[in-house]
Amino acid sequence: MDSAIEISELYFSYGDLEIFRGLSLRIPRGKVVAILGASGSGKSTLLKLIGGQLRPSKGSVKVAGSDVHRLSSEDLYRLSLEIGMMFQNAGLFTDLNVFDNVAFPIRENFDAPEELVRKMVLMKLHAVGLRGARDMMPNDLSGGMTRRVALARAIATDPKLMMYDEPFAGLDPISLNHVCHLIQDLNQALDLTSVVVTYDVKEALVVADYAYVISDGVVIGKGTPDEIKSSSSAYLRQFINALPDGPVRFHFPAPPLEEDLRLKP
Repeated sequence: MDSAIEISELYFSYGDLEIFRGLSLRIPRGKVVAILGASGSGKSTLLKLIGGQLRPSKGSVKVAGSDVHRLSSEDLYRLSLEIGMMFQNAGLFTDLNVFDNVAFPIRENFDAPEELVRKMVLMKLHAVGLRGARDMMPNDLSGGMTRRVALARAIATDPKLMMYDEPFAGLDPISLNHVCHLIQDLNQALDLTSVVVTYDVKEALVVADYAYVISDGVVIGKGTPDEIKSSSSAYLRQFINALPDGPVRFHFPAPPLEEDLRLKP
């Protein structure tokens, strides 16, 4: 199957903190793919590497066949117009109403007449069920509505690739269900490829066609939702079932407590 994203032998660190150490994965075109992992496993960092905001120390990230980190600034800009991003905190402009938030990327990147902008914005808001909220301000929206406006803004420029950073975090069950269905419905209706990074296992395995689980800088599990759930891996069993005991560490690496307490500041 044709790949929308190919990541090969990826290495990346924040200073001495190693995040990825040979990560490789492939995102098939037209599918919803979940990337799962505990907090701090590098899920959001991976999205920044895919989008070109960060540069790996080694390895390659290819989007639509182009090596992202070898592109010129102009080519990277053109590629970015084909990528939609739903941020973890929604990232709406608090001083703009819903309509202008969704209109912003269209006005910023295209010289389109305002009547066309209006029609495009209303269609995107209709797709997420919020056409009637176009005059509301972000601070007046519920958490679920905020995420849906962020989704409408992300698809405003008709991207080919959608990336979702923790789209389920902090949502009530009804809003969460709405967002799950929207991800699936929009992926099919707009012929998208969608990458969902999250630690929310239950919802991710409902919405995804395929999933990767990352830990300690590499892929430690992959497969369809059914394959992930039936895996014999100790890590996957702990992660999928939220078990308190297992190979997943709770403490960030540090010297033994007794040694640390003896050290003078």
